[in-house]
Amino acid sequence: MGIDLPLIWALIIGFGLMMYVIMDGFDLGVGILFPFVPARSDRDLMVNSVAPIWDGNETWLVLGGAGLLAAFPVAYAVVLTALYLPIIAMLAGLILRGVAFEFRLSAERAPRHVWDTLFSFGSYLATFSQGVVLGTFIKGFEVTNRAYTGGPFDWLTPFSIFTGLALLFAYALLGATWLIIKTEGPLQERMRALARPIIITLFVAIVIVSIWTPLEHRAIAERWFSFPNIILFSPVPVLVVLATLALLWSVQRDSHGLPFVLALALIFLGYSGLVISLWPNILPPSISIWDAASPPQSLGFTLVGALFIIPFILMYTAWAYSVFRGKVRAGEGYH
Repeated sequence: MGIDLPLIWALIIGFGLMMYVIMDGFDLGVGILFPFVPARSDRDLMVNSVAPIWDGNETWLVLGGAGLLAAFPVAYAVVLTALYLPIIAMLAGLILRGVAFEFRLSAERAPRHVWDTLFSFGSYLATFSQGVVLGTFIKGFEVTNRAYTGGPFDWLTPFSIFTGLALLFAYALLGATWLIIKTEGPLQERMRALARPIIITLFVAIVIVSIWTPLEHRAIAERWFSFPNIILFSPVPVLVVLATLALLWSVQRDSHGLPFVLALALIFLGYSGLVISLWPNILPPSISIWDAASPPQSLGFTLVGALFIIPFILMYTAWAYSVFRGKVRAGEGYH
């Protein structure tokens, strides 16, 4: 039996996107939480907690996009055509927050409020756009002869808008629990207080999406509720409930790292539910990873490069997080 190159590439891209959601999720979450922390000194601490690592976190988004182009060009073409506007909005948000991130460091007191607002707005725009992309991906694409034949605004649906809003709470939770690790004192307590309603709201959003999705997609409903799948997949919703309860418990205790770990577990469970619902389609509802894959020669050639570069990304990421571990305090950080 030969090597299943499309499957390997699907795992690589899936891993890259999951790493992006985890890592860029919490620093986008920091920007999302900015409006709830008005004090300049606290905002400086929040920014300094992600300053050394935020741009490296976005490496995984580049890897996922480049991998999709190299391994699944049909999917790349359809996704970009169907989601051109929300993807442009996402990139604009990421650029805006990056510029605001740097300019706020050298701004005087009055202009700094402007850059803080733009930093937060860019975080909201990028996150909401990613949620819209996710919702549209779940909904599926109208494809004929391997080309997108839908309209330019097919992504604008109540479901995609809802997933955009839900992702704001998911990233806000990652940001709050990250700041519980990195800060102390009143700011940390503020993050604990904010985390509780965010957890509850996110859980409600997960429940709504979990009900809404199978109601609109018969194939997904059959996958989850047919026998024996209903038994095999039942640990996912059970673990979501347990993770949510554990999160609420952990933020009320004097725990620093556990809330972030549990938040990551909750995000991973949501990601695994998405994979279960859509696998093996890379273009829902009917185009699989094997249907959309590049020729084997292209997959093999690009795989060599990916397997070479990914270990370096992982080593650099681990080294950066190790160097900048520990609490961020006033007077310390990025300059």
